[in-house]
Amino acid sequence: MPASIDTVERELVVTRLIDAPRALVFKVWTQPEHIARWWGPQGFTTIGCDMDIRVGGQFRCGMRSPAGTEHWKVGVYRELVEPERIVFTFAWQDANGHPGHELLTTVTLSEQGTKTLLTLHQAVFETTEHRDDHVQGWTSCLERFAEYMATI
Repeated sequence: MPASIDTVERELVVTRLIDAPRALVFKVWTQPEHIARWWGPQGFTTIGCDMDIRVGGQFRCGMRSPAGTEHWKVGVYRELVEPERIVFTFAWQDANGHPGHELLTTVTLSEQGTKTLLTLHQAVFETTEHRDDHVQGWTSCLERFAEYMATI
């Protein structure tokens, strides 16, 4: 099932129905060995993934685009409620390692029988253009996530 998208001025909400139980979806969102296999748009390759997944823990993940450009994202885990919610900050790093504009990302997992409804909320974007870039990125990322979940 394709992701559905609801955007409000400078907020982003993406939902995806995942064909897996909620506990497994939570596990794959919170274990670095899994995250490195799906976190990023289609065609991107993970080149580094350092994660301390606990409240107050930090992450730094890098990915390479099909054109060879590197992109690094950083953040801090604010809340982990197993198996229903993950909250973290998210910022792109510049070439000097300095974080840019920080977003708050909330992933909510709701049981739908034997499946899981994943809802990702991210805000507040500096511009609607930045939000729209993330619409494409997260939609593609959740497609990769669903494909990866099908292999587990």
